[in-house]
Amino acid sequence: MTLLVTGGAGFIGSAVVRLAIQRGQRVVNLDAMTYAACEANLDPVADSPLYAFEKADIRDRAALDAVFDKHRPEAVMHLAAESHVDRSIDGPKDFIETNVTGTFTLLEAARAYWTGAGRPEGFRFHHVSTDEVFGSLPADPSVKFTEETPYDPRSPYSASKAASDHLVRAWGETYGLPVLLTNCSNNYGPYHFPEKLIPVIILKALAGEALPIYGDGSNVRDWLYVEDHADALLTVLEKGAVGRSYNIGGENERSNLELVRMLCAILDEMRPKAAGSYADQIAFVTDRPGHDARYAIDPTRIREELGWRPSVTVEEGLRRTVAWYLENEAWWRALQNRTGVGRRLGAA
Repeated sequence: MTLLVTGGAGFIGSAVVRLAIQRGQRVVNLDAMTYAACEANLDPVADSPLYAFEKADIRDRAALDAVFDKHRPEAVMHLAAESHVDRSIDGPKDFIETNVTGTFTLLEAARAYWTGAGRPEGFRFHHVSTDEVFGSLPADPSVKFTEETPYDPRSPYSASKAASDHLVRAWGETYGLPVLLTNCSNNYGPYHFPEKLIPVIILKALAGEALPIYGDGSNVRDWLYVEDHADALLTVLEKGAVGRSYNIGGENERSNLELVRMLCAILDEMRPKAAGSYADQIAFVTDRPGHDARYAIDPTRIREELGWRPSVTVEEGLRRTVAWYLENEAWWRALQNRTGVGRRLGAA
């Protein structure tokens, strides 16, 4: 099978590319190589005969048509997106253009290709989204997001992803395009671009800088190890029912403050300071505007229908992640000069 992955040089996309090739699939990585893309993410598979790269923007219809015509994929996994909430607060325009207009353009290119190929039954368009489209949950641990939870996006980022979800469903209903949708919880792990919470904390801790925690640190997230997520995405692509959506969670809820303290404890063990603990560097900062209180996913559907559940606990995943950053300084050092890295965004 030839799988076209959009955004395959990004954090989640590259994990999918690496795993799919490891399993013997031919993968075409279509990426515009914006600030969060990293060519080194694909070093483990770059020389594989199963890997092909196409530099293209999902807003460029002519480029998309050429890629479809050249590679004739049997499936599309759409991960290309602007994804950082803080950046969406400062500059929402890029999020609308990429996540909404780009998804529309990709859907139209996929529909034209699929129709021109005689509407093959095995073709799939898998759209990868976020649990943030559902809004915020109360503290009650029994309340979680399901596939039937009404959409209630609260940030420019989540609103743009909600719009893209609706477009994908509409193309399935109106044109019969065989679509699949997934909404995931917070990802973390190796190759995580250093603007998100976990890599920010690791790298600032190592640099001896303050460890910024928004508000009082009580915001809760469900943490999903990225390699587990890649496995779930390929499972949905292979086994998922056309037109169906699946929520993918890590079954690992932690508050931001709990998570940061866990990271500090792991760093204290793996790279101890001369004196004191990395937790001494924790600093509470002004909260993000509209900061959702809690996300949590009910993974019943994907577990019962497709037989998938996460394999990595947050404790083990954080240890693997810290170890990877300690062992791969050259990777993250090369990203330190990219726009916005290392400074506070989204405080407007």
